Amino acid sequence: MDHSLPLISTLVIAFSLALVFGFIAERVFRSPALVGYLLAGIAAGKYTPGVVADAALASQLSEIGVMLLMFGVGLHFSLKDLWSVKSVAVPGAVLQMTIATVLGACFAHWFFDRHWAEAIVLGVSLSCASTVVLLKALDVRGKLTSPDGRIAVGWLVVEDIATVLILVLLPPFANLMMPGTPGASTRLANADILWMIGQTLFNAALFVAVMLVVGRRVLPWAMGQVARTGSRELFTLFVLAAAVGVAYGASEIFHVSFALGAFFAGMVMRESRFAHRAATESLPLQDAFSVLFFVGVGMLFDWHILLESPLEVLTVLLIILFGKSIGAFGLVYFMRYPLHTAMIAAVALAQIGEFSFILIGQAVELGLADMSTVNLVVAGAILSIALNPGLFWAEPHISRWLTSRFAWARRAAMRHAPYESLPADTEAEKLQGQAVVAGSGPLLDRLAVSLEESGIPVVAVSSDEANAKALDDRKISVVLGDPSTEETWIHAHLHNAKLLVLLESGAESLRIAEAARRVSPNLPIVVAATSRGIWPEVKMEKVTFLSTVEASARLISAQTAAAMRADITLGNPVCKGDVEAAAAEAARQSEAQARAEAGPGADTTDEMEGAAAEDAAEADAQEEAAQKSAKWSVSRFSGLNKLKGVFKRSKPAAGDQPTEPAKPAEAAQPADAASANAASDTVPEVDSPEPAAAQVKAEAETPKPADKS
Repeated sequence: MDHSLPLISTLVIAFSLALVFGFIAERVFRSPALVGYLLAGIAAGKYTPGVVADAALASQLSEIGVMLLMFGVGLHFSLKDLWSVKSVAVPGAVLQMTIATVLGACFAHWFFDRHWAEAIVLGVSLSCASTVVLLKALDVRGKLTSPDGRIAVGWLVVEDIATVLILVLLPPFANLMMPGTPGASTRLANADILWMIGQTLFNAALFVAVMLVVGRRVLPWAMGQVARTGSRELFTLFVLAAAVGVAYGASEIFHVSFALGAFFAGMVMRESRFAHRAATESLPLQDAFSVLFFVGVGMLFDWHILLESPLEVLTVLLIILFGKSIGAFGLVYFMRYPLHTAMIAAVALAQIGEFSFILIGQAVELGLADMSTVNLVVAGAILSIALNPGLFWAEPHISRWLTSRFAWARRAAMRHAPYESLPADTEAEKLQGQAVVAGSGPLLDRLAVSLEESGIPVVAVSSDEANAKALDDRKISVVLGDPSTEETWIHAHLHNAKLLVLLESGAESLRIAEAARRVSPNLPIVVAATSRGIWPEVKMEKVTFLSTVEASARLISAQTAAAMRADITLGNPVCKGDVEAAAAEAARQSEAQARAEAGPGADTTDEMEGAAAEDAAEADAQEEAAQKSAKWSVSRFSGLNKLKGVFKRSKPAAGDQPTEPAKPAEAAQPADAASANAASDTVPEVDSPEPAAAQVKAEAETPKPADKS
């Protein structure tokens, strides 16, 4: 084969084989596509006859995938999120790595007769979980931004820092483990170890400080400047350059890993209002290069070791699957987290990947390991990665088995994380006949608040803890959890609800609807989204669709018409100068009106202050009335009144019979929703008071009838 174009040939071989094997894995064997990607790498490796790709290039390309993936994860996390899980992530990562290292070293030395130096290196290599595998597993199941996901990501960051420290300590460790090392040299090596530990920790702390002090201001500002050019190409280029550039700079200057550098780059850029757009623009690149990561792992695998050392391979696999998992499960359990949190942490970390390859590769260069040890690590990585989706599938079954057999598991299952269930003092009307809204982002916030202000009992369901906290701060009843599981809907009292509103229409919305129907089989469902998505192909009764684009158009047209008829400005000022000018003009008019009403002879300071205070109070009252009326206008023109008609119960007059509540079929009408543009992360204003201001102005100008008395 002509290797004059190794980069192009590697990309063609990797993508083509990954497509074929991934499709076969999904459609034929009903397995995750990543298993097919690993098989594609084995087929493209030098140990299998046929086409051979460049392993060195594939390894570098997979590093780019790790950078982009960690950058995207950083865009969804803040330093506060990571700090909130420090009490479980730091001791958990240290304990898990210690258990895996001790188990691997003891088995390798006592059962397989390997030198202690090689045995310890093997154990350390088995202790590091794969970034790509863990994040992909959490993202596929919608748990990346959940409390369980935050714990796993925090765990990952701690492991990353620990791996950097271990890489620094490998050379002096090799010096210490060499036979015949004199005592003076050992003492010098110990001093060097202390110096290297301090230098590594200082470099990591300095990098974090630079990113939080300088990067926090420079990167969001630079992203905003590029976005204002209006060029999509420049914006995508900036995202790519920031992710890869910061990661490379962190590695070269501060000697931390690519993954850690990219993660902090995304985390400081999260504060920009273009963060959601950056995550969306970088997603195709993340997917493409993460495929190359799995292909690169498969290319390293020498499958002959399965025949030469099957017992050693099995032992390594058991340590990865059970040794690491037991440590993670035990610590999370004893920290009094719920049972499902402990299970997710244990399953998500039961694999190894790129950090293990880096560690074992440096160990080979230092003479601490041979190629047979490398093959053991690669075999353990491939088998654990391939089995990891099966562990996630088995997790709920294992949880049910534990709760059916052991009292401690039942007690752990009854624990609740923050926002996981409605508080005990929740109003009774929100537990019976309520509307349940499931989604995330600003659209969920706006819709839940609008329903609450319209007098409709509402419970919001979100898998994003930041979203749930924001709703709770606004006194909205919220349940944090995975909406594709029955447990979340039980906590939201869905079996007593009158209507479910789903704010998405993709494949995930079908899984959510199926889980909801298992809890409440006859519940009407409204799918409110920009498009119908997969629902035209779904055969499910009592499901209706509401276009958020049409609802937004009706709302904006109603506000525009009202503003044009009243000859007032539509919307709120955007430019800072316009905002200040409007405030100054309002203050000037208020002061002039106060002086005019005071009249001659009433120019004392006390009288002027009294008039101004009365005028300010009146203006505040008018503004409050205008805002309330504006919200009524939103409800009227955007379809919210239809939902309100479902839940509002009219009060019977004296001697009359109570009015029958609306039937559930009427609830399947369009719900209020504003268009959420995923690319720009914008939502049309729904609290603009201009239409209501026009109404107030018209009422003020209408002559009132004279008092007959």
